[in-house]
Amino acid sequence: MKRDITITAKHRETRGKNEARRLRVQGLTPAVVYGAGQDAVAVAVNPREVNKILHSGSGLNTIFDLSIDGNATPVMIVDHQNDPVRDNLLHVDLKRIDLTKPIDVKVPVLFTGDPKGVKLQGGLLEIIKREIEIEVLPDDIPGQFSVDVGELMIGQNVRAGSIPLPANMKLTSPPDQVLAHVVALRAEEAPAVEAVVATPAAGAEPEVIKKGKKEEEAAADEKKKK
Repeated sequence: MKRDITITAKHRETRGKNEARRLRVQGLTPAVVYGAGQDAVAVAVNPREVNKILHSGSGLNTIFDLSIDGNATPVMIVDHQNDPVRDNLLHVDLKRIDLTKPIDVKVPVLFTGDPKGVKLQGGLLEIIKREIEIEVLPDDIPGQFSVDVGELMIGQNVRAGSIPLPANMKLTSPPDQVLAHVVALRAEEAPAVEAVVATPAAGAEPEVIKKGKKEEEAAADEKKKK
């Protein structure tokens, strides 16, 4: 969705790791702007302003103006890299957007309600995918789709094609893609049968003792013969 946000970017004359380090020391983040049939341009942006967009309700679907040398162009964030330890923004890829042409975007799906298959049948609601892809004009990108799963019973599901879309939107995800379903809980495994060890009957001697007695008796017989 188009937001009334403008971020000012500075041209980068050089590229490379050294240049990127110098920019980060200055509190800037290297970025690249491309798309709309124009050449890619290397720029530097304020990471705080970019992070505000990334953490906003519309996130990556936010369309905003990028001002370069006084010329503002609608763009979207298509990729970004963060430091795995410090989590600071390392690089941003920005794409120019033609507001008159449809684009493909991923829109979050919010599941609401408590399925009957869970309440009445003891099943479990499994969320397989939390977003769908659609084709839509930039100004018409929705924040999210809401789906009520309250009527789902065990064995029933919600597929991408079952989400009603306005006439100005086209589903690009596979229509039969399962987003959520209610499944039966696995039956508890039967307890392992303990191995039964045979014990000698009362008064009976273990075999090892019997064997020892036979050996002693044989030794006594030998002594008598001698």
